[in-house]
Amino acid sequence: MTWKIFVRLIFACTVLPSPAQTRVPANQRTLIVISLDGFPAYALEDPQLPVPILRRLMREGSSSRRMTPINPTVTWPNHTAMVTGVHAATHGLLVNGSLVPSETWPPVKIDASINKTAMVRAPTVYDLAQRAGLTTAEIDWVAINRAPTITWHFPELASPEGTLEREMIEHGVISREDVDQFSKTNILMRDEIWAKAAVYLIRQHKPNLLLLHFLTLDSIHHRYGPKSLAGQAAMAFLDRCVAELLEAVNSAGLTDRATVVVVSDHGFKAFDKQIRLSLAFAAAGLADTAYVLPEGGSAMVYVKKPAEPGLLAKLLRTLDGVEGIERIASREDFPALGLPDPGKDRQMPELIVYAKTGFAFANGKDGPTVIAAPQTGGAHGYLASDPDMDAIFVAWGYGIRRGIVLDRIRNVDVAPTLASLLGITLPKADGKSLQKILQ
Repeated sequence: MTWKIFVRLIFACTVLPSPAQTRVPANQRTLIVISLDGFPAYALEDPQLPVPILRRLMREGSSSRRMTPINPTVTWPNHTAMVTGVHAATHGLLVNGSLVPSETWPPVKIDASINKTAMVRAPTVYDLAQRAGLTTAEIDWVAINRAPTITWHFPELASPEGTLEREMIEHGVISREDVDQFSKTNILMRDEIWAKAAVYLIRQHKPNLLLLHFLTLDSIHHRYGPKSLAGQAAMAFLDRCVAELLEAVNSAGLTDRATVVVVSDHGFKAFDKQIRLSLAFAAAGLADTAYVLPEGGSAMVYVKKPAEPGLLAKLLRTLDGVEGIERIASREDFPALGLPDPGKDRQMPELIVYAKTGFAFANGKDGPTVIAAPQTGGAHGYLASDPDMDAIFVAWGYGIRRGIVLDRIRNVDVAPTLASLLGITLPKADGKSLQKILQ
């Protein structure tokens, strides 16, 4: 069966919800949130991008031309923003995990295994949904380890011993081999299995809220750079995955009560030069004083003795003149960037350094501070105000108006909007529910 025929068949058997919708109780609805990690807003501006399902959802539902992420423009902080409605200053995620201060060197380490209840410092839509008596599910979502308010888990590190994984194996949906050594499976196959898990949950358990995170595109963009043929192929693959979920919604009899929201966490920039700040600090005699944690478009600089006289000035002198630096943010700048107060959060660094277009931060053992990259790659982590970091937002189905196109939203607006669709209230959110797209 060709791809075009597959698409036609899915939409031929899918009855789109009418503008005048019968009200359905919250406990009988299904809200599916699909995150296409690393999908830039500018990609949808290319009319030749082969994503017919996404374009159909945009025509039949509502969308935003651009969605502004939060700082840092990294996966876990932004996924957390989209389910809490708050910036990193409140929810506390700065990297893909928690930054744990160390009494040794280096002064911090990343721990991705910490329980969600300790990692996320703000209420989430799935917490409130579960407390309202709704069922919840997550597939490869992040900052959600062992969350007690999730009914069904299919985690990033799936295992044959997991409850949902065992159930799917027993029903013949996947094999034990599919999830044995899952972390070593290539990312395309993992996304395929995550899609199967979503289809299974929709058909068998019909959760009121399903959070699903696909990773292929982010991996491809990091390796080959954005606007590459490989990236376009990955987007087409993800479009097919979305089509499979829509077919599952239809076959489960949920079309008149299901809402599908497709988002991304950040965009991407291409780079061909790498900045190794650790080498610059080593050359200045600061190898045992300044520690650099690079994150693509930005790097956090930690120090061993923050109170050492003249240390900050020495750091700034070392950075002065390093090629490719766009901006240096010090502690007094953090609140304006939506970042935690360094006086209250031990995760915070002394400085955050941002790269210019064409540059990305990296680690290095020797050689010059700035080098040509081995090949053109892709990175995020740049300032959230950079339009290349803009993400996507598409909403379709029950409770969504047709044909609404917003110019720009913030990703902290996503969680309050999800809450509205679930009939719950998200307290103290920085964002606002997108009432213009809601029926």
